[in-house]
Amino acid sequence: MKKVLVLALSLTLGGFAAHAQTATTAPAQEKVAGPLIQFEEMKYDFGVIKQGDIVDHTFKFKNTGTAPLIISNIGVSCGCTTPDWTREPVMPGKSGTITAKFNSTGKMGMQNKVLTIESNSTAGNTMVALVGEVKDAASMTQASAAPAKTDVTTAADTDAKQKTKLGEAKIKAKHKKKS
Repeated sequence: MKKVLVLALSLTLGGFAAHAQTATTAPAQEKVAGPLIQFEEMKYDFGVIKQGDIVDHTFKFKNTGTAPLIISNIGVSCGCTTPDWTREPVMPGKSGTITAKFNSTGKMGMQNKVLTIESNSTAGNTMVALVGEVKDAASMTQASAAPAKTDVTTAADTDAKQKTKLGEAKIKAKHKKKS
C-alpha cells in the first residue's frame, strides 16, 4: 500500500513540475517601443597590416525598434580613425551603415580602435571596434621578400653541415654520418 501511495505522489509531483516548466517559457520577443540599433557585427579584426596602411570597414546595422533611429554623433578613440554614417533617420525595419577608416601611420603593435555611436536608441550609446596588429613596414617587407638561402657542405667521410637563412632568422643543423 505504501508503494502505491509513493508512486501516486511522485507521478503527481512530476506532472506539476512538467506543467510549471512549460508555463514559464519565454513569450515571443516583442518589438521595443522606440528606436533600437542592432549591429551585424560588433568587432572587425583586420589582421596584420604594415605601418602606413589604411583599413576601411563598413559596419551594418538595423533599426529593430518601432520609431525612426537617428545617429547624432560617433566618437572615436583617437584621430587615426575617421567615421562616416547614414545621416538620415533609419526607419523601423530598415538598415544603415557606419564606415570606419583607420590610418596606421605612426602606430605599432596591437590596435583596438573603438567607435562610440551616439543615437536616440533605447539601448543608449553603442560601441563597435576595429582590432588588429600593425607591424613595421621594413620588417614585414624583409621577411616576406627574402628568399631562403641554404648552404650545404658535404664530404664522403665527414660531417654534413647545413645553414639556412630566412630573413633575419638563422637555422643551423649538423648531421654526423654513421660509419
